[in-house]
Amino acid sequence: MPRHQRIRSETGIYHVMLRGINKRAIFGDDEDYYVFIKTLKRYKTVGGYRIFAYCLMSNHLHLLLKVECEELGVIFKRIAGSYVYWYNLKYGRIGHLFQDRFKSEPVEDDRYFLTVLRYIHRNPIDAGICEKIGDYPFSSYKEIVGGISDLTDTDYIRGIIGKDEFIRFCNVKSDDKCLEIESVSRLSDASAMKIMEKESGCKNAAEFQGLNADKRGRYINELKENGLSLRQINRLTGVSFRQISGSGGRFC
Repeated sequence: MPRHQRIRSETGIYHVMLRGINKRAIFGDDEDYYVFIKTLKRYKTVGGYRIFAYCLMSNHLHLLLKVECEELGVIFKRIAGSYVYWYNLKYGRIGHLFQDRFKSEPVEDDRYFLTVLRYIHRNPIDAGICEKIGDYPFSSYKEIVGGISDLTDTDYIRGIIGKDEFIRFCNVKSDDKCLEIESVSRLSDASAMKIMEKESGCKNAAEFQGLNADKRGRYINELKENGLSLRQINRLTGVSFRQISGSGGRFC
């Protein structure tokens, strides 16, 4: 199937979504999230782009950015290539991690800029991971509210919307659809249970909790890789969010 040509933004601002291949997880633990954020910071200097918002989810991520020096494709080739090299080395794997082509849409005016800004920061809420936007640690929300960041261009955002208005705006539930894709749809519990049984041999939470700690940890990572949401893993296995996170403190 031929690829569609990207729509070029007149402002240079794009909403970009990058997802794991076959809906698989691209972040296994807290360290992975932090390494990706550091990668964004490092190549920001090289590529000359500006970050207005980001949100890193287990199997996909969203960015709102402006290209200035390098083309969008070059920017993401650098970012993805660097992170995948590190990720594969850490987990002893080979091959692709991201779906081969990221999705993007142009952002041409302040009204849609704010729509995308809210959509990105509400991702953890809409996925059922957190009840409050500010509780999610892997997005730019706190940076924007605090007004200080070495990654997010908070001054640009403050020029469009004030702090208090930004907080109110983001906390209003909406039906915004920005780069809505099938990959963020969640597995049904019935399908998730079949995956759990196939991977671990356990038919229910009691059997799963009867496994030793090493096996539970290994199977939890496999469930993440197969696209189960964090809430689903907690619900079907009975394992706490702290244990699922691997290092604690990530889940709300």
